[in-house]
Amino acid sequence: MSNNAATDDNAAPTPDPDAAEPAAITEPPQFERAMEELEALVDRLEGEDLTLEESLLVFERGIGLTRACQQALDAAEQRVRILTEQSETAAPEPFGTNPGE
Repeated sequence: MSNNAATDDNAAPTPDPDAAEPAAITEPPQFERAMEELEALVDRLEGEDLTLEESLLVFERGIGLTRACQQALDAAEQRVRILTEQSETAAPEPFGTNPGE
């Protein structure tokens, strides 16, 4: 058996391995929280004396968050592209409510 029971009581909880792949990010606050968590995970990996298993769990969680953030960025980029793309079949419409203006 491993002697991992003597860990620092002030350390952040070890991520749940089942939580490595976070749910899809659909709202900006979710993206911001994921980025904050990623920053905390990087700080933890760089600053704490983690066991190999703890390091792998933290790294795995970070990869899951990175993928979720990248998917959210890709979706946002696609939305911007759709909104700014000019349609070949769309005709310009005059601005204003009165046709005579």
